[in-house]
Amino acid sequence: MALCKNVGAMDRGMRLGVGIVALVLAFTYFDAMSGGIAGIVAIVVGVVMLLTAALSICPAYIPFKINTCRTKESAAK
Repeated sequence: MALCKNVGAMDRGMRLGVGIVALVLAFTYFDAMSGGIAGIVAIVVGVVMLLTAALSICPAYIPFKINTCRTKESAAK
């Protein structure tokens, strides 16, 4: 089963920004290297945001049928 892209350009940009900020905060403010819970959570959030931005697929959008990607197919519906 192939997953269709469901993350648009603006959504990708926001995810990229949030992912970078979360990772920077994880290693600077939350001191993730010492194993703090807040740092680990920030790393997970950052990595998930960067992966969903890179792949243009958000698994959380699938059950709700959310699609922020503008394609010719979605414009015709």
